[in-house]
Amino acid sequence: MTDAAPVLTESRIKSLDVMRGFAVLGILIVNAAFFAAPWQTSQNPLLEPLAVDASSVWSWFLMHVFFEFKCITLFSLLFGASIFLVGGERSNKERGAILRRRLFWLLIFGLIHATLIWYGDILVTYALTGFLVMFARSWKALTLFIVGALLVAFSVFMQTSLGLFYEYVPREAVDEIYAMLWAPANMDEIIAAFRGDFLQVTVQNATTWSEFIINALIGLLFRTAGVMMVGMALFKWGFLSGRAPVWVYGLTLAIGAAALAVVGYQAWLNWQAQFDFTHMLTRGNVANVALSIFISIGYASLFVLLVKAGARFLTEPLAAVGRMAFTNYITQSIIMTTIFWGGRGFGLFGEVDRPTLTAIVFGVWALQLIWSPLWLSRFSMGPLEWLWRRLSYARPVSMAKSAPAAR
Repeated sequence: MTDAAPVLTESRIKSLDVMRGFAVLGILIVNAAFFAAPWQTSQNPLLEPLAVDASSVWSWFLMHVFFEFKCITLFSLLFGASIFLVGGERSNKERGAILRRRLFWLLIFGLIHATLIWYGDILVTYALTGFLVMFARSWKALTLFIVGALLVAFSVFMQTSLGLFYEYVPREAVDEIYAMLWAPANMDEIIAAFRGDFLQVTVQNATTWSEFIINALIGLLFRTAGVMMVGMALFKWGFLSGRAPVWVYGLTLAIGAAALAVVGYQAWLNWQAQFDFTHMLTRGNVANVALSIFISIGYASLFVLLVKAGARFLTEPLAAVGRMAFTNYITQSIIMTTIFWGGRGFGLFGEVDRPTLTAIVFGVWALQLIWSPLWLSRFSMGPLEWLWRRLSYARPVSMAKSAPAAR
């Protein structure tokens, strides 16, 4: 009989669930612009319909400073840890087979999500990157950390290289970037397509994803793999599970707070420059891209300390959201596309401003913070978590409250 089985609910690592819950909620406020308007509005904060002014810039500032890049980075750290938690050492063939099935089915779920629900899917990237990172799961923690850090540094260089070498970039190439990212001429066409009937919206979504996925894999693969390796190293060291000395969490929290302050100052400079295209292309995003991993690790430290301090009024709802992160992630896409896209909902695409969009996000947060504990009061895992584990373990998995609830 096999010894490999989903982890018992009472054996779960609370800090990981809390971090995962915060990360999946934070991802929504970043993704919201992609649901509600043409994706270029996420690049240019002065682009209608999500353009900000002095009275509404707070809504962009909140998203950009506290969540953009930080939550997806935190989630990637945790995904790296989960690769080791599920797959164990490479010598464990049985757990390795479970891990491969887990990643395979994540890829299938991601393809369905990306093509039929929302083009901004991250699951495909995670699955494909996971298939690479799983070969490193038996490396020593220090090796994982060094290689991961080098990959992250390389990705930061790649993401900021255009700004570093801006003066050498041909003018026609700059004009092309401007027309594609900053002031596209086809905004009305995009809005009309996402307000169309079900078939029009589905075709537009799949077309947009097909354009995104190549750039996503090229732009995100190195960074995602590096962050996953760093996350696996931090788990092996006991940092993510709360077993590191308290002073370590205090130090990394302080470093994260300092990095957050730098990103906030850069955001203020961006606003002072009125998000000038050249300014944003050369300097405006460097701090956020380069320092987000320090902020994410600082967030991880904060949540470990909150768990240690017994701040259950904060940690318990977040942990419930985190235990149902897969279900909540897909549910976010369904709720947001129902609100904004035609053919499947209310068709408000291109209709709301950024403060209203932020209020909608807060509403979805509240809904998931309420419904996740309620669901888990009766069941041991979320519905999509159950399906994923059933497929990964290739045998029946009970969702009853007394049953194990896999990570």
